[in-house]
Amino acid sequence: MIDKGYDPGKIEGRWYDYWLEGGYFRAETGSERPPYCIVIPPPNITGSLHIGHALDVTLQDILIRWKRMSGFNTLWLPGTDHAGIATQNVVERELQKEGLDRHTLGREGFIKRVWEWKERYGGEIIKQLKSMGASCDWSRERFTLDEGLSRAVREVFVRLYNDGLIYRGDYIINWCPRCHTALSDLEVEHEEREGRLYYIRYRFADGGGHITVATTRPETLLGDTAVAVNPEDERYKGVVGKTVVLPILGRHIPVIADAYVDSSFGTGAVKVTPAHDPNDFEIARRHDLPFVKIMDGEGRMTDEAGPYKGQDRFECRSRIIDDLKEDGLLEKTEPHRMAIGHCYRCKTIVEPYLSEQWFVRVRPLADEAIKAVRDGRIRIIPSGWENSYFDWMENIKDWCISRQIWWGHRIPVWYCEDLQNEECRGKKGVIVSVETPNRCPYCGSARLRQDDDVLDTWFSSALWPFSTLGWPDETEDLRTFYPTSVLVTGFDILFFWVARMIMMGLRFMNDVPFRDVYIHALIRDEEGQKMSKSKGNVVDPLEMTRVYGTDAFRFTLAAYAAQGRDIRFSEKRVEGYRHFINKIWNVARFILMNQDRTGVSKGHEMRSLSLPNRWIISRLRSVIEETNRALEEYRFNEAAGCLYQFVWHELCDWYLEMIKLELYGGDEERRGAVMATLNHVFEITLCLLHPFMPFVTEELWHGLSYNTGVSSICIRRYPVPDECGYDEGALRDMQTVMDAITGIRSIRGELNLQPSLEIGVKIKTDDATGRVLNENMMYIKRLTRARDVEIGRDIEAPEDSATAVRPSMEIFVPLEGLDIGAEIERMTKELERLRERFSLLERKLSNEDFIRKAPERVVEENRLKYREFKEKIKIIEDKLERLRGLQRSHSP
Repeated sequence: MIDKGYDPGKIEGRWYDYWLEGGYFRAETGSERPPYCIVIPPPNITGSLHIGHALDVTLQDILIRWKRMSGFNTLWLPGTDHAGIATQNVVERELQKEGLDRHTLGREGFIKRVWEWKERYGGEIIKQLKSMGASCDWSRERFTLDEGLSRAVREVFVRLYNDGLIYRGDYIINWCPRCHTALSDLEVEHEEREGRLYYIRYRFADGGGHITVATTRPETLLGDTAVAVNPEDERYKGVVGKTVVLPILGRHIPVIADAYVDSSFGTGAVKVTPAHDPNDFEIARRHDLPFVKIMDGEGRMTDEAGPYKGQDRFECRSRIIDDLKEDGLLEKTEPHRMAIGHCYRCKTIVEPYLSEQWFVRVRPLADEAIKAVRDGRIRIIPSGWENSYFDWMENIKDWCISRQIWWGHRIPVWYCEDLQNEECRGKKGVIVSVETPNRCPYCGSARLRQDDDVLDTWFSSALWPFSTLGWPDETEDLRTFYPTSVLVTGFDILFFWVARMIMMGLRFMNDVPFRDVYIHALIRDEEGQKMSKSKGNVVDPLEMTRVYGTDAFRFTLAAYAAQGRDIRFSEKRVEGYRHFINKIWNVARFILMNQDRTGVSKGHEMRSLSLPNRWIISRLRSVIEETNRALEEYRFNEAAGCLYQFVWHELCDWYLEMIKLELYGGDEERRGAVMATLNHVFEITLCLLHPFMPFVTEELWHGLSYNTGVSSICIRRYPVPDECGYDEGALRDMQTVMDAITGIRSIRGELNLQPSLEIGVKIKTDDATGRVLNENMMYIKRLTRARDVEIGRDIEAPEDSATAVRPSMEIFVPLEGLDIGAEIERMTKELERLRERFSLLERKLSNEDFIRKAPERVVEENRLKYREFKEKIKIIEDKLERLRGLQRSHSP
């Protein structure tokens, strides 16, 4: 039984539960089937489904369902990320509402509170993934802070440390004063802003004039330990080696020469603030300059800032500018466009900050990761992203992996408080261990203190492809599914995550983590703008699925997913694909109604079938080939487009219309052959569509009782070309018939003939084409409302006729008996009506008061109507001109 109308809300939850209960998504251990594995990019536990997630999930699910149906032992491994900074921020905001903070609770109490929050809310994103139809193996769900992954993280840290690839040292890092933690370069978002360039005079200590430097951050001059110029800059040949007096504080600092200085920036002389600028840090190391920290982790000025101690950094900037003006040291200011770094989580302006942190020495790891892509062990698709990958990897910096927060993987390093013997002092009391030590291994002291910092969230995520499969144990899952098959992700985490997974996989598994990396496009709004809450143009995928159903939304995303091209998302397209699903639903109802009446016979040889049946089977074979090939090449839009074209324009528009003649007018044997073909074609079509729209295909597959011997469409073999015959002659002959029909229809359209009006047709063509047309005359007459059709090579164009030319034929429709004058009169009245309405719209849109005062939406609606009426008027004018021409040419 199939309901009259398609209601996704009634079927989606029911079928998802059916799949879960049947265990259809579970991967098998010890299977002889070839493995196919995808590890899901783990969403944050703080997150809710956004449209980027929806695209990610849809494309991965299409691949997994396709491969599962194709006979692979599929594992789509799900999980979530603990999202250190994000999750800690969420829980801290909750505490603030209660008048508490994390320090009030203490570390253990706060961590307990975060775990409680995770248990309450952390599963919301998983529910949303399931609502999208994600066919993950939920029995293998992982969390980046679960015990197994935590063990893997500690193992990797210790091994890298022992191999000299993890170290601790002072370095300029990106510091968020709001989150109180270091950020990697990738966690800093840069935003173009209009700032100021301040020109400040530094007087020479000997009283002989001054040198002017330009800076965008005047508050940091308090930490200056030199002024630098380029050694090739002729303007400053005589000042290198001199001493200048630091404004306000009066400290004496040297003028040095360094090739890093850009002579074209500002005055060509720059201030050197080693503790608060990464480039100045490197200059200071080359010239052995001191480091002066004038700011603390809160973004407030320290004792070293002298009279500005305790002030906020931006308050200090204002005060210093005033003081420089008063001392006559601010020469000028000018506008300066610059990129300001912000924390990716809280959007606070980050501060370059000298701090002791833990780092991964990535150069040796990056070199191997570059080779893996260059030699083809990993494919990046589209290949254009390879250049971005190489550029970043070849210029990579050491990775700062420590974070000054509490939620996350705590760094497995302990410090001996006693340093009781030479060995312990030589090691500086540093103990790096997978297991928590009870005593110092060097001196035996029990007074140990663990490092307070946690690891960057991306550190544990970098191990995801092998840690989730059981590493460091040699598990059956690890042996079966590593390397994984493909990673599907957005380009925004190519460096955050993808590159790091490649580095870690090669280091610890001695193999790549995946064979292919498919980078999908960014989804923008209809105008091509990036989606953001501030613009109000964010599309809620859950709202899309509620209104149109999950299948329509999924098919839309797949149809949009062209390689290398950003997506301009339009809700109208989702609505259009909802109509497409209604079309599929109605085909199923058509089958059910006619099946009850005619029954189904099987075993018909293809050559005994009528032309439409042989044609649709042959076309289906091509569609099977095209769909499989497109999915192999990650061309999701081409696969979706191929299926849409076949179902809507070939199966429905042509085949179903043609076979109605045989169903309602043929003998029982012929009706049975048609129904057997239709069922065969539609069952395969549902299977082809299943990875894209799983719910409706499962519903119809069961509703039409196609589930004999197989309990779910999701495990039915994915169609292969051999399931369909192929008749090249049928394709050629059908094209001939379609050409004749479209030619006649085009004449009817040009003449604007009423659908009920039967016409006469003459077709001039060769004998072979004429034979095909005569053999299929009933279809031509039925689909063109032709009273009679005359075909032959000697046909002459009637004196009064309209003409259409198609390959190998000329088509004539005699005008005798057609009342062209009446049609001209009718269309003229319609034209007058349209022109009147068009004129009203034209006056309205030329009224400046209307444009200024009416809501923007109303104005845009009127502009749209204006364009529509203009286009309709042009179409009718063109048709009238043609009809009048015909009338004149046929007048006595």
